[in-house]
Amino acid sequence: MWLAIAGGLVLVVVVAHSTWTSRQNQPKQAEPFLTPDELMALDIAPADNDSPHQDNSLLDSPFQANVAERNVSTQLDALIDVIATMELDAPVSGEAAIAALPAIRRVGNKLFVVEGLNADNGNWESLQAQRYYSAFQAGIQVANRQGPLNEIEFSEFVVKAQAFADEFSSTPEFPDMHEALAHARELDQFASAHDAQLSFTLQARRSAWSPGYVQQQASRLGFVPGVIPGRMVVASSMAGMPPVLVLQFDARAAMAEDPNQAALRSISLNLDVPQVAQSEQAFARLCESAKELADAMDGMVTDDNGQVLSEQAIQIIDRDLRQLYNELAARDLAAGSLQARRLFS
Repeated sequence: MWLAIAGGLVLVVVVAHSTWTSRQNQPKQAEPFLTPDELMALDIAPADNDSPHQDNSLLDSPFQANVAERNVSTQLDALIDVIATMELDAPVSGEAAIAALPAIRRVGNKLFVVEGLNADNGNWESLQAQRYYSAFQAGIQVANRQGPLNEIEFSEFVVKAQAFADEFSSTPEFPDMHEALAHARELDQFASAHDAQLSFTLQARRSAWSPGYVQQQASRLGFVPGVIPGRMVVASSMAGMPPVLVLQFDARAAMAEDPNQAALRSISLNLDVPQVAQSEQAFARLCESAKELADAMDGMVTDDNGQVLSEQAIQIIDRDLRQLYNELAARDLAAGSLQARRLFS
């Protein structure tokens, strides 16, 4: 009898230990949301809409996530574009101009853009129906993150611009190719030396995380779902601007049949420096978000190589970023400006 009792106790201990181990190895799950009545019962006030970490209006629909990641339309600028001007004998309708655009509005990896001079207000603008234009200008960006404009791309730009101008019996005026390509190479060198895309990695110390758990913790800091699975963003304070911060994790985990069983051991927090205005204080918010998520999720913050980020390393990055912001502004390419967003794209 005593042997049977002892054997039963051992079996209970083994089962209990197995169950505990299994629970420890399961990904952390999101907490169930409380209803307003449950919040009142607990005497917990709803989050303040003015909180710097949360904007409940951005959590209402997927459309808001699209807004958070949407860029403003481009505008031609001699600083970063090769521009060909086209004079007209008489105003041309926006419908006719749009119909004359090439089927493929791209040269290599760069956009081919045509703008019209509004005959009513004298402003250059993207082509629109129900408008009349007294002149056109076609342009192509001289550099982006894929490299500078080259001779083949310049020649293709000339062909496209000439074909558009021929529709209206106009003779386009092109800049000198050698000067344009020299400018492209110089601007590309400057951009390469002043491009900064920061990434912090948050790694789990012990238990893994489920996608829902990550999303719940991140939403408390103002992150909203992005348009891509496994992506969340902190929206800019200005409508239509690129996101301030991006949180990413394995998209396969986000699309798993049972996301609660998907296990994440790490996530990344990213900042595309030239895309975000300095006034957003993006690096400070990146550091704050990384620290708060690490504390809440029992994780540690590392660089891309898995090295724990020290306070000294963060101070060095902050110092270098301040210098970078100043140098970009001195070149009329201030971080977050339309020109900077186009050049560093």
